[in-house]
Amino acid sequence: MSQFRTEKDSMGEVQVPANAYYSAQTQRAVENFPISGWTLPPALIHAMGWVKYACAIANRDLGKLTGTGKNPLSDDQVKALLNACIEVREGKLDGEFPIDVFQTGSGTSSNMNVNEVISNRAIEIIGGDRLAVAKPIHPNDHVNMGQSTNDTFPTAIHVAAAMQIKSSLIPALEKLHASLKKKAEAWDKIIKIGRTHLMDATPLRLGQEFGGFARQVELSIKRAKIAMESVLELPVGGTAVGTGINTHPQFSEKVCAALAEGLDIPFIEAVDHFEAAANRDGLVQCHSELKTIATTLFNFANNIRWLGSGPRCGFYEVALPSRQPGSSIMPGKVNPVMSESMMQATAKVVGNDGCMALSGAAGGNFQLNIMMPVMGHTVLESIHLLANSCDAFVEFCVEGMEANEEQCNAAVEQSLSMCTSLNPLIGYDKAAKMAKDAFASGKTIRELAEEQGEIEPEALKDALDPWKMTYPHE
Repeated sequence: MSQFRTEKDSMGEVQVPANAYYSAQTQRAVENFPISGWTLPPALIHAMGWVKYACAIANRDLGKLTGTGKNPLSDDQVKALLNACIEVREGKLDGEFPIDVFQTGSGTSSNMNVNEVISNRAIEIIGGDRLAVAKPIHPNDHVNMGQSTNDTFPTAIHVAAAMQIKSSLIPALEKLHASLKKKAEAWDKIIKIGRTHLMDATPLRLGQEFGGFARQVELSIKRAKIAMESVLELPVGGTAVGTGINTHPQFSEKVCAALAEGLDIPFIEAVDHFEAAANRDGLVQCHSELKTIATTLFNFANNIRWLGSGPRCGFYEVALPSRQPGSSIMPGKVNPVMSESMMQATAKVVGNDGCMALSGAAGGNFQLNIMMPVMGHTVLESIHLLANSCDAFVEFCVEGMEANEEQCNAAVEQSLSMCTSLNPLIGYDKAAKMAKDAFASGKTIRELAEEQGEIEPEALKDALDPWKMTYPHE
């Protein structure tokens, strides 16, 4: 048997792998774009399956697929079409989408890839010959009915981003938040020294520090929800330029309703289809929230790295789990690898935001943005990196962290910033001189203050109580 079969499209014949479910237009794109070797993310392909399914439901319910138009389908053919869409959205045909991310900017190649696969698989389901030239369930006339790449491809990107944020990113952030909150509560009685500018500052509790981390992640959860909200308006129904040519007046509303019901995400029809077709501002906003989450996680992971530094010549206030040997030359060395992993992943997300911003700002003219495949790939990559980093950090770092209470306590009495609480008793200038004298002499603030005798012993004891410094207003 030949390894290839001959397929035809409007441009002529092309050789397609013999057993592929895709056809001529997909093969042309494979040959035209040997750029990166990166295909569209499976999440985006699955979302396209959802969009095609919702479009078929709408066209079925509106009588378009079985009506008097070109080559109306039977009920059984419609059912086969829907089943093929379900197989795409469930990932059963993932090997049939070989086109590179860096392709035609509207995503037409990938839209036709999906149309061809669904068409041929539906023909096979109904008992027909999917390799025959005639297509009783046609990729354009039926699978793509009432659609243009220009509205369905960005719709699929929105759907994929919302799905992944809801199912992957938000749960991962919630898990990280819960884990950090648990640590904050467990470590609430441990006093340590604060640091600003990487220099000694006044005391706080380790639980307060980790409570701050937990709040950062709590705010990140809110930002993830805002990111999802920014892509809930769907362009579907605007077709080529936003006018809705070749669609039923209720098509967009019904497609959005089918997606909202099927995915339990409140998708709605775009308020203005001309805006929705021309601009990808919603995706830019979505990713800007992801970038903010990334900066939060980078900062948090870096703080954990510092807190675990040592174990003898660093801070070592928190003992991090030992995950793997840290050096090929220094025996016994263990590094904060989970922090380093998260910092690299989040740095990539921050970099991705530049791609999204440029693609949104300058990636199109008039009625169409032509940077959509890379925008879809990029936003989904960022969601994937953030979610997986959070999951791994919880499992392999946060859950196994232990407080080094002895080390936390040891630094408190040595801090020169203990003199801060003496300001109300002796004034800023005298307290500043005391700090300098203490540093020069190697004495603690308490020792020097006791020697000078300017402050009554009970008042000094009360002022230099580190526990009280951690909750001065209670």
